[in-house]
Amino acid sequence: MADRPYTLLSCSMSIDGFIDGATESRLVLSNDLDLDRVDEERAGVDAILVGATTVRNDNPRLLVRDPDRRRERIARGLSPSPVKVTLTQRGRLDPSCRFFADDGCRKLVYAGSGVAERVRDRLAGVSEVVDAGEPVRMGSLVHDLHARGVRRLMVEGGGDVHTQFLADDLADELQLVVAPFFVGEPGARRFVGEAHFPWHPGHRARLAETRQLGDVVLLRYALSDRFDTR
Repeated sequence: MADRPYTLLSCSMSIDGFIDGATESRLVLSNDLDLDRVDEERAGVDAILVGATTVRNDNPRLLVRDPDRRRERIARGLSPSPVKVTLTQRGRLDPSCRFFADDGCRKLVYAGSGVAERVRDRLAGVSEVVDAGEPVRMGSLVHDLHARGVRRLMVEGGGDVHTQFLADDLADELQLVVAPFFVGEPGARRFVGEAHFPWHPGHRARLAETRQLGDVVLLRYALSDRFDTR
């Protein structure tokens, strides 16, 4: 599919593959060195996508934090931070979440047809809402983003979103950071769920880079022939 953005998936997980614990407290997997690396990646993309569950549970800002990187984007005629994108099938999004803050970033919400009008009313003035069909399909979503000028997309989770992008073969790159501990809690969320993935024992993903960042390690996988070596 040529008419979709270059798509990189970014995730941090424990040694045993969990991205969060089973309690309401947020599990800290990354460190300062990796957070700066992620900030640099954010500065280089056109849009950042997370699922509605991540918006609700993690309440992320999804902004470029470094002032120099923000100024560099502005000098290139861009907004200080990329477009923020989320998707929802049930419409459970609160306009008071930091995702929707008045921070100068454009926001896009892709909603299932059954809830699109309700979501549009709820988020009036804080986000554009797109009726994305029923159910919301990642292939159609990325095609629409490409039509809106998004050429480089960063997907930051959560697990259901990563699973769909990977299972539908819509990712060009995976940046997976492993934290040096185990979670092992029943009910904790994993990096991906059950699915039929294009990569399996007979078709291995190519490991393009490993990098130690303090006490975590970055594993960078090439998932398509469009992989960006920069």
